[in-house]
Amino acid sequence: MNKTDISIVVPLINEEESLPELIEWIERVMHDNNYTYEVLLMDDGSTDNSWNIIQGLHLKNENVKGIRFRRNYGKSAALNVGFQDAIGDVIITMDADLQDSPDEIPELYNMIVIDGYDIVSGWKKKRYDPITKTLPTKLFNWATRKMSGLQLHDFNCGLKSYRKEVVKSIEVYNEMHRYIPVIAKWAGFRKIAEKEVQHRERKYGTTKFGLERFVNGFLDLLTIFFVSKFSKKPMHFFGVLGTLCFMGGFAVTLFLIAQKIIDSYQNIDHRGITEQPLFYLALVATIIGVQLFLAGFIGEMISRNASERNVYGIKQKLGFGE
Repeated sequence: MNKTDISIVVPLINEEESLPELIEWIERVMHDNNYTYEVLLMDDGSTDNSWNIIQGLHLKNENVKGIRFRRNYGKSAALNVGFQDAIGDVIITMDADLQDSPDEIPELYNMIVIDGYDIVSGWKKKRYDPITKTLPTKLFNWATRKMSGLQLHDFNCGLKSYRKEVVKSIEVYNEMHRYIPVIAKWAGFRKIAEKEVQHRERKYGTTKFGLERFVNGFLDLLTIFFVSKFSKKPMHFFGVLGTLCFMGGFAVTLFLIAQKIIDSYQNIDHRGITEQPLFYLALVATIIGVQLFLAGFIGEMISRNASERNVYGIKQKLGFGE
């Protein structure tokens, strides 16, 4: 098999208008720099003519390959499958809407091959998006920097380059594509750089992301933090909380019992233990403590026997030698 310098993974849904122009642009950049390459067009359940366009592009250029999902699984699923099938020494991701410029590819490639970085993340310093999109994005980028320790300005930029070993060593699922640099860092890849890239105005169609992505982004940030810290040791999280709750509830119960014994010995009028609100708080704390401890125990068993989380309904593959 001939060596492939670059694999370009392009997740897309309903981008029939932009695909021919995007591929022509990529071909020109690859030819000008004498790169061997492949373009993996990941059709994430498009309902327009995108797949037919992909088939036509493949007939014109065998370096253009396509993978078609039976339905929309999301950008993370598309990237994860693309990463599995990519064969290039350097993997570059970009969006299909022409807002990412293929002219950035040579420098992204050189920063991996020559400068030795594991990941180079794009930074769209000047954006052509409304404030309703840019303001929440800045907020999430700030929160991610604080939580992860990675000093990147734009975690969600679709234009990134990776050393092959990186994408073969991580799994991207749910909506975790926003946090691939964080996942890679926690997987041991620490040579992560940032490159300012051009952000172009959308030429065709409309954005595929709504306001719900910001809520999902925050929840996914919490998820990635928890999973990275405790996925292999859930008992360290649930067990500690469960023990604290149980011991607190048990201590309060002992206090109430001791108080009743002392009051009875001294002939002091007192309410029954079950008549005191503190007793029920202690009871709830004890029960929650047991449940948390059991959750940690079950989590330990699951983590030792976890199967693959990414199972996708791939409908067709194009250009992979089948």
